[in-house]
Amino acid sequence: MNSKEIQCAHRLADAARQAIVPLYRGEYSQEKKADRSFVTEADRAAEAAMRTIIEQEFPDDGIIGEEYGTRNEGAGRQWVLDPIDGTQSFMVGRPIFGTLIALMQDGWPVLGVIDQPVLQERWLGSIGEQTMLNGQPVHTRKCRELAGATVATTSPHCFSEDEAGAYLKVIAKAYPDKAWPVYGGDCYNYALLASGQIDLVMEAGLKLHDFAALVPVVEGAGGMMCDWQGNPLDANSDGSVLALGENARLEEVLEAMG
Repeated sequence: MNSKEIQCAHRLADAARQAIVPLYRGEYSQEKKADRSFVTEADRAAEAAMRTIIEQEFPDDGIIGEEYGTRNEGAGRQWVLDPIDGTQSFMVGRPIFGTLIALMQDGWPVLGVIDQPVLQERWLGSIGEQTMLNGQPVHTRKCRELAGATVATTSPHCFSEDEAGAYLKVIAKAYPDKAWPVYGGDCYNYALLASGQIDLVMEAGLKLHDFAALVPVVEGAGGMMCDWQGNPLDANSDGSVLALGENARLEEVLEAMG
């Protein structure tokens, strides 16, 4: 990945931090969107700041943003932005949300950033390169079997009935004695997986801006991401997502889900 794009990704994350941090645990405007999810002044300000930089530095590139939609839709390179992934956590003052920045080439994620602006933690992953946290390499941890794995999801209430059934089957395998899965976290769970703190993340119903940036971060740390059928994630994925710190556990997870 060209250093120019990586430097731009850092500038985008810096700009988002500058928009978000002054409003954290403060006063800001908010409203509900058509899908009943919240959007805040911080979401919009952060995305607007990032879009301005991209339009100046890479005017021919496309932009897919959660709050302000798509620009240059047919471009081969697309920047995918989620200014605050985990708006609810931001709104209640929990520093486990993040800014997601991805660069996609022909529909495939090639560069990703997960930035936690309050804790000043930034994971950067680039295709073919080691994932870095604040400039230091990070690695997923080895998980010898599904039993005993640490499993995370943002909320089981986000699953459909069938999806919840598959998730609970995995939980039963991972926690044979007493279930203690990790709830909450949104993108931060994937960052922790890349740093070797979590073994498996399961989610469904995600949009491209929710998962595109996660793929280079997780895979550059030695893990893998795929959909619930085991297929790689791209712009046409169905929004079901598995992230594994140990690639060898995939078949075991898919078998448990079935």
